[in-house]
Amino acid sequence: MTATDPALTALAQGWCALSLLHGRIESHIERALQSRHDLSVREYSLLDVLSRQHAGEGGHLQMKQVADAVVLSQSATTRLVTRLEDRGLLERYLCPTDRRGIYTDVTEAGLTLLEEARPTNDTALREALDEAAKNPDLALLVRVVETLKAPVPA
Repeated sequence: MTATDPALTALAQGWCALSLLHGRIESHIERALQSRHDLSVREYSLLDVLSRQHAGEGGHLQMKQVADAVVLSQSATTRLVTRLEDRGLLERYLCPTDRRGIYTDVTEAGLTLLEEARPTNDTALREALDEAAKNPDLALLVRVVETLKAPVPA
């Protein structure tokens, strides 16, 4: 295979299209969340992920799991948690069974803000996908995104 191999060129073009779609969606949602709720996409994602925790077995996420879920490094996730904690939207506490573990929960204020922001996020996502679908280079990717379902945990 060479750098000009048609398969590699097609792969690179596909990656560029996916990156373009992601960037357009994220920036559209970012503007909507910032202007209406003073939240970034990453902050919204973190609140959303943490709001899905539960008290049962394996129901609370460790910081590495949270970082993976919001697609950030552990250090960036920790800084993000600290920012939201400073705003009163999150709270940290020691794991009751392992004093070395620290968990993070969404506060009532955080849950309220998340519920207020969810329709904004969903509407902005729909708008961004509808706009991207008008671009022939992105239309197929939009259709794929619209048919994806979240994986069911094993």
